[in-house]
Amino acid sequence: MGLPKISIVTPSFNQSRFLDDTIHSVLDQNYSNLEYVIIDGGSTDGSADIIKKHEDRLHYWTSEKDTGHGNAINKGFSKTSGEIMGWINSDDKLTPWSLNVVAEIFNLFPEVEWIVGFNSWWNENGAMTNASRVPKNIYDFLLGKYGWIQQESVFWRRSLWEKSGGFINEDYKFMVDGELWTRFFLHSELYSVDCILSGYRFHSENRAKNYYDTCINEMDTAINIMKTKCSSDIIHNYKKLRFVNRLVGNSFLHEYPVSKMISNYFIPKTFAAAAYKNIYYDNGRWNARNLPFTL
Repeated sequence: MGLPKISIVTPSFNQSRFLDDTIHSVLDQNYSNLEYVIIDGGSTDGSADIIKKHEDRLHYWTSEKDTGHGNAINKGFSKTSGEIMGWINSDDKLTPWSLNVVAEIFNLFPEVEWIVGFNSWWNENGAMTNASRVPKNIYDFLLGKYGWIQQESVFWRRSLWEKSGGFINEDYKFMVDGELWTRFFLHSELYSVDCILSGYRFHSENRAKNYYDTCINEMDTAINIMKTKCSSDIIHNYKKLRFVNRLVGNSFLHEYPVSKMISNYFIPKTFAAAAYKNIYYDNGRWNARNLPFTL
């Protein structure tokens, strides 16, 4: 199968010390069917000069004032046409193999509509310091266990983007990614991939860290809206999982036989309906499987 066109957007504002690293992490993969768009919000720190060095390999770029992070991403995606989509912020980085792995997985599994790689982290100097599988599904979000689907490691089909409205919600200042995931979950299951596709760079200006309380409030709002749109089957399973979650967290009930009976009989059946979707590499190819749901 041919390589699908992949559209990547980088929103940027005054992060010149990291921006060149981000751009190189995308372009140096030499993926032959790439649309790379950079939307800079009118930076005053020399970011535009960095972007200009790469403009012959960019599909589109601009440096002009915008109304925020979500607005920049929307502007970027409006310039794209790729079958596969994703965005990488101007302080984060893709891994050198990521685009080819993403293309291979979407070609092999036509039923898969969005994926996330391992959560991974770079230090301020760009060295990867940690990585782990963090599977998530709609039940985690409904239970308030949404921390975190790592945005820079997520890729999706344009068909899912269009089914979910085809936009970033600019009413959200920080959690534009988390709000988008709540809409994706209403249409499709997320597949975690046992591969490091990118990483989140820790530094003193991380917005999510510096505005953590606002991020939590925005996520709570998005999930409450999602809940009103879930199917009756999803809500039925969620209520059972919520009951089990409370039971497991109640140390007093653990002393009684009824708690053990419910745990032994009820939990496995409930958790089977909430199993995580996962793609892993074995015997020379990518394979799909279910992983057990955990509280």
